[in-house]
Parts: sequence; structure tokens; C-alpha cells
Amino acid sequence: MTILENALRYRMELDCSVIPVFANKKPMVKWEEFQKRKASEDEIKAWWGKNPKANVGIVTGAISNLCVVDIDEPKGFEAIKDYIPNSIKTPRAKTPRGGEHLYFKTPDKSLANNSRLIPGCDFRGNGGFIVAPPSIGTNGKQYEWVLGLSLFNLPMQVLPLSYISLINSLAFNINARARSNDHAMFTKGTRDDDLFHVANHLVKSRMPDGEVTEILKRLALSCDPTFPLDEIPAKIDSAIKRAERREFNLTEEIRAWISVTDGDFSVTDWLKSGQTASSVTNRDTARKVFQRFKQEGYIEKAGKKDGVYCRKDNQLEELDFINAEEKVLDLQWPFEVEKWVKIMPRNLIVIAGEVNAGKTAYLLNFSALNMLTHEIHYFSSEMGAIELRARLGKFETSLKSWKVKFWERSSAFDAVIQPNAINVIDFLEIHDEFYKVGLLMKQIYDKLEDGVAIIALQKNPKTDFGLGGMRSIEKARLYLSLENGVIKIVKGKNWASETNPNGISRTFKLVQGAKFLSTSEWRREK
Repeated sequence: MTILENALRYRMELDCSVIPVFANKKPMVKWEEFQKRKASEDEIKAWWGKNPKANVGIVTGAISNLCVVDIDEPKGFEAIKDYIPNSIKTPRAKTPRGGEHLYFKTPDKSLANNSRLIPGCDFRGNGGFIVAPPSIGTNGKQYEWVLGLSLFNLPMQVLPLSYISLINSLAFNINARARSNDHAMFTKGTRDDDLFHVANHLVKSRMPDGEVTEILKRLALSCDPTFPLDEIPAKIDSAIKRAERREFNLTEEIRAWISVTDGDFSVTDWLKSGQTASSVTNRDTARKVFQRFKQEGYIEKAGKKDGVYCRKDNQLEELDFINAEEKVLDLQWPFEVEKWVKIMPRNLIVIAGEVNAGKTAYLLNFSALNMLTHEIHYFSSEMGAIELRARLGKFETSLKSWKVKFWERSSAFDAVIQPNAINVIDFLEIHDEFYKVGLLMKQIYDKLEDGVAIIALQKNPKTDFGLGGMRSIEKARLYLSLENGVIKIVKGKNWASETNPNGISRTFKLVQGAKFLSTSEWRREK
């Protein structure tokens, strides 16, 4: 694949702002405007038409909703290991000179570039750009993705808060030193921010409130002019509230992780899961959260080993396997998936597809095949009434013949699930915190009785799993992957024959966004 083809993929598939750059990393165009707008497909083709060997640059920050930690020296890896551990699975690219680029989704789109705040590391945010694979450096070597960690097959993780706090803190100290060349710290115009900064760090270090107050009072009296002592409690209160907000967010992340984690687990397991950076602050906060969950009865100690827990669930329902009868729903699927996998009441089915791979067409075809024999509720997060009418108009079935209840819905699907009907969710939107996919699916599952839910998920190219990774497959009894002209049974739990359906695929063509034409039989790749 050429650099131009990759540049178009970055722009069209990942919605990044793309620019051409020389091998020495200098932009070939006046690129400031592309921090505010994205180049069109025609502009990109014109650039590379004039300079076929141009490297591809991605403008970082808000315009592309990504930022990059640029590690270019060995000491850089050591410097960030406590803030961005290797356990965080996010796209990583090797640079021609042996460094690495770590790609993240930024939670704060105002984060700007910085250089060498951390030894051996740069940061590319607002106002910057990064050279992306498969560009070639001045030494003739290539930028290339670390195996399995490409932007095209792995969702970006959110830039860890611990790293953001670190660079903000370092930047503050540098600015403070710069200010001190002209003005002493804790002077008029700076004392307010300086006192809050001190309060924030003391609160985060868990110093008792009384000691924090005493330190701030002494600093307040040394300010020029003196800072009002009666305003000190407000500074401490603001710092405490900031710490509480952060702890609240971490608490909800841990609760969601525990809800979809089976077996025994520990704080170390949570940190290794890559949901947050493995820092001393996060580890200590997580321990407090686990202890609180234990006191609340949400989890309990597992065995005799300290720090190991399991979910506490005292409600048991005995399984009457003697009188149980297998009930298979007579559902029909495009490409006759029913010949391979049986669907039973209270099953979850996932359709994971790339952008424009045919997810909606597949779900509408499924609905058309089953609407005369089953009650179907179709929840659409993207189509309004006009677009839906246009899509249905491409089918041979007349508009008035559609016996499906269509609803516009983009979130909280568990609140509207019809427990004894066929529920089609097109699609389950999630833009960050992908670990929550498992929790959202479980909430939907818990509302089902004799019905089923078919959930569409977006997926990145060259991977079988939708956003959320393995979390999206745990509850599914049927998991289908759709990409450009290929459908694959990733998981079929209840086989309809003696043949294992897992891993088989077939090719197809999608005509006019409505009709599927098979171009091969089901087969298993060698």
C-alpha cells in the first residue's frame, strides 16, 4: 500500500487531519489552516500527485482527536513507565531512529505541545503534528506499526490522567521559575494560582487538612501583598473537590471493570488491565475503592490471600436441568447463519462491522426475513425518519409492508428493551472508555426474558472484534464480523450441527446498500 493510500485511509477512515511532509519532517504546505480544517480527498491526491514520495503527517490535537507521546531516547521509556505502563494497549509506532510514538485519544483537547518536559520525551497535542507510518526517514528506514498495535486495528486509549498531571505539573514549575526571573512567586497576580497549586499537591499527597491549612497560612502571610487568611479554606476546598472528582471517576471505572470480570481479582489486575496508568496515586486510590466496595458488600475477600477479591452475590437460582427443554428460535439470517448456530431465548448477538461494511443493511435484511413471524423493535442511533424511508425504499418490500417498529435511540438501551421481543440495536455508540461495552451489554442482557438482542458495534479494520475488544464478546452467543465484502462467524456458542462454525467466513457483494449477493460458500481459512 502506497503512502498516498495510507494518507487517504488516515483521512477517510480515521477522520484525521493529514498533511504532506518532507523526510526531514518539514511540512510541504502551509499547514496552520489544517489545524482548523481537514484537507479533502482531492487536496490529498493533488499533494501526492505533485510529490509522490512525500511522507504523511497527522495533525495532532483537537482536529484529529488524538495526541502522541514521542519517545526518542532510552531514558524516555524509563521516565514514563510509572505514568504510561506497557500494559496499556494503545497504537504504537516505531520511528526510523529507534524511538516510539504512542497514540492516545486526548481527554483534554486543549493540551498543547511540549518538548523535553520529561527527559527523552516530547508530546504532540494542539499545534503539532506527527510523522506516521509508512513514511520514510532521512536514514532510509521506515516508520512502522508495532505488530498488532496499528491505528487501523486497535482503538486508542485515553491519555492517562497521571501523565497529564505530570506534564501540567512540570510545565507549572517551569513557568514558575520563568516568572521568578521577573517576579517573585506568591506575588500579586500569581499568588492565587500559586497557593491553589500548593494546596492541590498537598491534598493529593493525603496530608491532613489541618497541616495543609497551617502551611497555606504561612505561605499566605509571606505573599506580597499578604494573601487574606479567610480565603485559605476556599483554596483547600477547591483542591479537595478536584481530588474527589478524580476519585469519583476512578471509582466508576473500577465498578464497571469489576461488573464484567469473572473469578478472583486484585488491584494489580485492575492496573494491568490497561484502563488507567499504573502510578502510585492510582494504586493507592484503587486500594481505597476496593476496600470501600468490600465494606459496602459489593465484593468480598477471596480465600486467605490479602488483596484478592471476588464479586459478592448471595442470590442463587437452582438450575432445573432435568425438566429443561431446549427452545430454539426460528430466526432466519442473511447468508443462512441459522444452519450453523442456534439462537435461544435471552441470547445476545453482536454484529461488529467496519464503517460502510454493511451493518445496517444486514440488520434490515434480518428484520425483513423475520418481521412476519416475530415482534421486532429496531433502535437506530443514526437514521432519522427521512433517511430510514430512503433506506427501506431500496428493498423490494413496499414501505407499508414493513412490520417492524422503528425507534430513534442512541443510548440507555436497557431502559427500552422489550424483554420478550427481538431487539435490534443499530448501533451501540461508545466513543471512549471502551471497557464499558461489556457493562452496557450486560445491562441489556439483564432486561431480556424470552427475547433476544442483536447489537451492532463499530470495529476497526483488520480485527474481528468491535470496540471494546474481548469485553464485547463475553456475553454474546453469536458474534459476526463484517468487513469489506467478508462476513465471518467469530463465535457461535450453540452449534446447529456437528461442524464447528467458529472461524468460518464467506464473501459477498452488497448491491445498492440493500441486497446481499454471495460470491463464495462458507469456508474455513487454512
